[in-house]
Amino acid sequence: MEADWDQLTVIQLPSQGLHQPPSQVTTFAFDTSQELLWTGNEFGRVTSFYGPQLERYTAYRGHPATNGPVKQFLFTEKGVLSVAKQSVHFSIRRGLTQWHLTNDEFKDLRCMNFTSKGTREILVGGCQGNMFKIDVEKGTITDTLPADAHYTIMKRAGQYLCAATSTGSVHILDSGSLKVIKVFEGHTGTINDMDAKGDFLATCGWSPRQQYGFMLDPFTNVFSLKTLKQLPPIPFHTGAAFVRMHPRMSTTAIIASQNGQMQVIDLMNPDSPSLRQVYLNDAYLTGFEMAPSGEAFALSHTGGSIQLWGSPSKVHFPEYSNPTEFPDTPAPPPAMDWSLDTPLSTVGMPYYREPLLSSLPSHMVFDVGAPPPKIDPQIVKTMTRSEIGHFAKNPRTKRRYQVENTRQGDRTSDSLTAPKFLSEKARAAQSASESDAKTAETMELLTDMHLDDVTRKDVPAMYGNVEIKYSKFGVDDFDFAYYNQTPFSGLETHIANSYANPLLQLCRFTPLIRNLALRHTASPCLYETCLLCELGFLIDMLEKAAGLNCQASNFLKTFSGLSVAQSLQLLEELSPNQPLATMIQKFTRFLLDKISEEYRRMSPNLSMPSAMEQILETQTRSNMRCASCHNETVKGARAFVHDLQYSPKHVGQKNSRATRPSFSQVLKTSVEQQDAPKGWCNKCNRYQHMITKKTVHAIPGVLMINANINNHDAKLLWSTPNWLPREIGIIVEQGQFYCFEGQDLQIHLQRGAYNIMVYELIGVVADINSGERQKPHLVSMINTAPSSKDPSAEDKWHLFNDFLVRPIPKEEALRFDPSWKLPSVLTYQVKAARHQIDDSWKDHLDTQILYRWWSSNPEPPADKFKLLDSTTEVPRPGYPVAIDAEFIRLQAEEIEMKADGTRETIRPDRKGLARVSVCRGAGEHAGLPFIDDYIAVAETVVDYLTAFSGISPGDLDRSTSPHALVSLKHAYKKLWLLSNLGCVFVGHSLANDFRTINIHIPKKQVVDTVNLFFKPSLHRKLNLKFLAWCVLKEKIQEDTHDSVEDATTALKLWRKYQEFVDAGVLEQMLDDIYAKGREVGFKAPGSWNGNRLSNYGNGGRYTPELERTVATPVKKSTFGRIGFRSPLR
Repeated sequence: MEADWDQLTVIQLPSQGLHQPPSQVTTFAFDTSQELLWTGNEFGRVTSFYGPQLERYTAYRGHPATNGPVKQFLFTEKGVLSVAKQSVHFSIRRGLTQWHLTNDEFKDLRCMNFTSKGTREILVGGCQGNMFKIDVEKGTITDTLPADAHYTIMKRAGQYLCAATSTGSVHILDSGSLKVIKVFEGHTGTINDMDAKGDFLATCGWSPRQQYGFMLDPFTNVFSLKTLKQLPPIPFHTGAAFVRMHPRMSTTAIIASQNGQMQVIDLMNPDSPSLRQVYLNDAYLTGFEMAPSGEAFALSHTGGSIQLWGSPSKVHFPEYSNPTEFPDTPAPPPAMDWSLDTPLSTVGMPYYREPLLSSLPSHMVFDVGAPPPKIDPQIVKTMTRSEIGHFAKNPRTKRRYQVENTRQGDRTSDSLTAPKFLSEKARAAQSASESDAKTAETMELLTDMHLDDVTRKDVPAMYGNVEIKYSKFGVDDFDFAYYNQTPFSGLETHIANSYANPLLQLCRFTPLIRNLALRHTASPCLYETCLLCELGFLIDMLEKAAGLNCQASNFLKTFSGLSVAQSLQLLEELSPNQPLATMIQKFTRFLLDKISEEYRRMSPNLSMPSAMEQILETQTRSNMRCASCHNETVKGARAFVHDLQYSPKHVGQKNSRATRPSFSQVLKTSVEQQDAPKGWCNKCNRYQHMITKKTVHAIPGVLMINANINNHDAKLLWSTPNWLPREIGIIVEQGQFYCFEGQDLQIHLQRGAYNIMVYELIGVVADINSGERQKPHLVSMINTAPSSKDPSAEDKWHLFNDFLVRPIPKEEALRFDPSWKLPSVLTYQVKAARHQIDDSWKDHLDTQILYRWWSSNPEPPADKFKLLDSTTEVPRPGYPVAIDAEFIRLQAEEIEMKADGTRETIRPDRKGLARVSVCRGAGEHAGLPFIDDYIAVAETVVDYLTAFSGISPGDLDRSTSPHALVSLKHAYKKLWLLSNLGCVFVGHSLANDFRTINIHIPKKQVVDTVNLFFKPSLHRKLNLKFLAWCVLKEKIQEDTHDSVEDATTALKLWRKYQEFVDAGVLEQMLDDIYAKGREVGFKAPGSWNGNRLSNYGNGGRYTPELERTVATPVKKSTFGRIGFRSPLR
């Protein structure tokens, strides 16, 4: 306290109502990081005041009035904690509540402080039997502890928590274990005030007097926290009421009495105190607080006021102050001369750069009311006048209670009009003029991408939301080819968390990531939750599909089941209001870190960075220097993704193009990223401001960049034409990171003085907000040339809007608009990796999974199941295998009933693989299965579909199943290996099976008997049970379905088909099969007796004897183990 200290400000808390006295201050405290003084009153209200003038900043109700007064404040970087009798409250400094915690066990809370975990956890106690640990981030009670006494004050000093009890003693608790390690007997009554700092603890309290009751003790007790012993008390004859340790002078304390007398004293030299007197005008002190900087203190007294004291020229509250956020000050309206003759047009609209609050998102705008429907002309013609109006006969042009949607006629289509179903197109093939005209118009709309249109402001139709429509034939009836006529496959959208589709496409077209993902997938990795394996499966499927639609169901299912993804709020169902741009950026960081970890898991003893880390990881070193003592520490770090940081001093200058930073400048600033956070200084032994500087030592082959656009100025920067360069050059020299583009890059390449790495832009994930009544969604614009095997391939950009894929000009791909199209994720790859497509993984497939029995259950009998022999039965190109799979329903379909009574499928049911069987198709053991896997299911099963799958409840539960269960990835990898080994899959209706399994088998490797025995002119495909009865004279699926039986039946049908072809009687046989099918309704009769058919169905229909048996007239052969040959000669 220097000589120029004086009373600076006096304030009173607001009253609770009109004509009410000011509220009494029950507690107050200085903020530890901002220039704020926080106060609480007896009604639970919290009020803060800013700066030396104590201007009112925020006020909010922290606790209900029934909880009594606010008892104490604590401060973190993110907000303010307050405690009352029965609740704990946490809010940010602007007053917005983060959480409010109440509990039935909160009886009489008095105090709180931080534990050994710092500001992440607090210990709350009071005059009750329990104490509580509370997680500050989540606002939840993590532990309940018994209290050794009733605590009224709690202070933290070093490793100790000092807690004052209601009986006048002080308990010293270990901040980690929270066990009492020492008890000091302070006062015979109660403790009025206490403070602890450094190695000292000081208390003021009450003691009973015989005639006067309880009076303040005329001394202050002092205890050493270093030796845990009591030191000589400091006398204070007027009665010590309050004590505070000086924040910066570790042995100095300030003691105050209730009448305003203050004493500044050195605890190690108490003989020379410095006295001060505060005049209170017939009031007495109720509180005393010292600012963390030591440059101010505040007093409260019974008059309801707070006094701020300090030096007018030096006063500040925290030692290092962070800026306080204030509301924007509205600009005053311009002065203008107003008269009766002034036109209203002179009153202009204010300038604004961000969307107005009245501009609601398009998907939140709804029509209210509708224009009346037009009267039917037939009714107008036949109307008859009556006393109460007119009446006419109902022409019955509408159904009962059917109402016309009068808005539909005038409303233009907000998104792409869905094409007709394939079944509808087949029926309408005769009169296709109208359909063709509409299709041509839509196709013209999609491909109208000339350069003249690149600068237009309206949103092109191809960026709109695409949605799958479902007919009674399911998703297979949807015309995906209408949206994609390129050789690149799109991804479907009806799967949960399909917002990740654009980033998965970006990984597929980045050769370095693609090569390592497939190499890892071909390795012996069998971890069930390996995202890198799932990414490799997906990339392989997209490449083989070559333009056919695909779905990332297996990848997204594995991703959705990860607990880390749930805790990071990466799942759509857990974060419905989170912007998609934020989610995809968080997902990018999570995915790259996860696949890098999974790649290294296959080589745990590798001392150097793995191949995946070399192409994804930027190796940096952080130098942290204390701003106070200049002590410097060095720590290594790595980064998979770089968030762009836009400098406000450059971005905000929009009128001068010369001052706008280039993309390379922004990237350099973001990678090096110098800042000044708070950190722990080992030399100062406290948290200090740390000056952090990054040095870069290695850059990866793939640069993943988050655009991180979080303000309007950054949006305007991206809207600058050609701001995003297609190529950048990076030099890393002695820890320094240099980035160049355009002419600067060409100059460095010509000079060749430095080792410069040139990167080319692979693609961009963009956030689209387009059209009325359309929700925001993500798309990707990708240059497909670098991933081509053809070295002469020229750059060609494509738009991937889920399953809509369209070629677009480069200018359109790199054009951004603040109103509807902004980038989220960028991918640059080193240009030397262009066209480096490595398919050597196909020659190094780890196939041991095909030759081993992986279950602890005993292997089935040899006549029902036999593993492949690794020496004599190695799968090879052209080797036939018969396959069939059974499925269960994991999620029911979502159906919407319309007003006209029709049903529309919103989302189809979701099925899961339950059993898959694969049999040999040739050789001595032809027809004998070598794969018969039951898949363990952890999800809730809606329907086991037992009648169609043969799967019963309990069959897929690891604890109750009698079968040898495997994981979905285990079964999937076997099929994937057979596909890449060139095997030919024989089965019935395999398209449905492969779609649900989520695998793509090339057409040349598929023999589907549903297509072999099909006449396109008759528009009907035949089921397996009917074909087995009609062609093979066999009864199958009598009690239930069996995948082994179905697979071998398909194999026999294929053999029969080959016999028909060899004999030249295929068309004749097909005519006979369809003729017999019409006789029995294309259903196999219930039983077979010689050459007669028994009664069919429930109607008791009798089918006469067949005039001709379906057999091969010329060439006969039987199905058997020996001599069964493959027709692929």
